[in-house]
Amino acid sequence: MSANCIFCKIIKGDIPSMKVFESDKTLAFLDINPLSYGHTLIIPKHHGAKLTDIPDEHLTELLPVASRIAKAVGTENFNILQNNGRIAHQLVDHVHVHMIPKPSEEEGMGINWPMKEGNKERLAKLQEEIRSKI
Repeated sequence: MSANCIFCKIIKGDIPSMKVFESDKTLAFLDINPLSYGHTLIIPKHHGAKLTDIPDEHLTELLPVASRIAKAVGTENFNILQNNGRIAHQLVDHVHVHMIPKPSEEEGMGINWPMKEGNKERLAKLQEEIRSKI
């Protein structure tokens, strides 16, 4: 736990939240500034700023809980978002996953996805590099 982290304060109960799920490793609560109705944050109780800072055993529930919340909200279309670092749009330095319902083109998350054509040789080198390090 981090003394200055807003999500750690929510976990400890120092700051109220609208909890929808809690276990020994995970907490989920409604976002107070939602992009759409049902926008929920799912967080590990283990503090870490980035996904790579969290031990695997504290990550295992994040996506299953997000899926269960999406079903409970009744959303057919939704985004799962997890940002790491300021230039990747992370505002709170505690790992969190957003489950954001997308009920219409206007409501929910908007995405601009500027794809580039991949270089096959470069991709093959990257594939081998990643495989050798995992």
